[in-house]
Amino acid sequence: MDMRPEQAEPCRHNEDAARRRAIGDERRPLINLAYRLLGSLADAEDAVQEGYARWYALDPQRQNAIASPGAWLSTVVSRVCLDLLGSARVRRERYVGEWLPEPVPDAVEWPGRRSGAAADPADLVTLDESVDMAFLVVLDSMTPAERVAFLLHDVFRYPFTEIAEIVGRTPAACRQLASSARRRVGDSQPVTARPAVAQGVARARVVRDFKRAWEAQDIRALVELLDPSATATADGGGRVAATLKPVEGGAEIARSLVGLARRAGTLNLLERTVNGRPGLVATDRGKTVAVFAFEIADDRIQRLWAIRNPAKLRAWG
Repeated sequence: MDMRPEQAEPCRHNEDAARRRAIGDERRPLINLAYRLLGSLADAEDAVQEGYARWYALDPQRQNAIASPGAWLSTVVSRVCLDLLGSARVRRERYVGEWLPEPVPDAVEWPGRRSGAAADPADLVTLDESVDMAFLVVLDSMTPAERVAFLLHDVFRYPFTEIAEIVGRTPAACRQLASSARRRVGDSQPVTARPAVAQGVARARVVRDFKRAWEAQDIRALVELLDPSATATADGGGRVAATLKPVEGGAEIARSLVGLARRAGTLNLLERTVNGRPGLVATDRGKTVAVFAFEIADDRIQRLWAIRNPAKLRAWG
């Protein structure tokens, strides 16, 4: 039996409302995608916002003709990210000091989440090994096309035929890009025989010991925890004091850390999850002033990253 017009109208309204909700629900996976592609929450937000702007710029007829709005948005956001990666390389040539990816906390550790405040966009990032700081640093050494092809295929499971449309190359070329990126990631990862759980416990223990040694200004203990060939990199973005070049060598890093502790005075170190791994957050009178991420192998710190640029600390309260 045909519905009368007054009956059909509420049905169309309900369908439109459900479709709008479904479009809105895509924001979480889109932020996850864009953050991994860009290494910056601010840029990820911009990319997702641009994706939505392009969706709502379509007339209703074109929107209704798209079978999977989520897939459409993912494709558009990926293309926006590819363009942003190209421009980001130019911006970073003018960046003061070393550029590091923006760190994200574990959602359960957020003051905003505990107090019921509105969630920051970083809340939309699902933590796994693909947001590990070491992994993101390696990604940043890749060309934009390599990074996009690798992440879309190996992390988000896009077929190369779809990646080819996004990157503007053939599927075979995209397969080669992903393969090259995969080798870079493999070459950069320290070899360990420990199971994942045991490895996580060991990392947490090393970070805790490092915190205690730093607070005690114990150079000898710090040197024991740092690999002799360790590297420490700071990102102040020219907005706060930070070493412009990486500090190399465990002993040199230890001396630098003790000197920083003596100058800082009121610095308070907190054990926190940073990009899915044990890390530290430094606060001064309740304000986050630095986030520290670590790469650890064989119970020694191989690499230390200190993010001090205030623009990259907004997710930390």
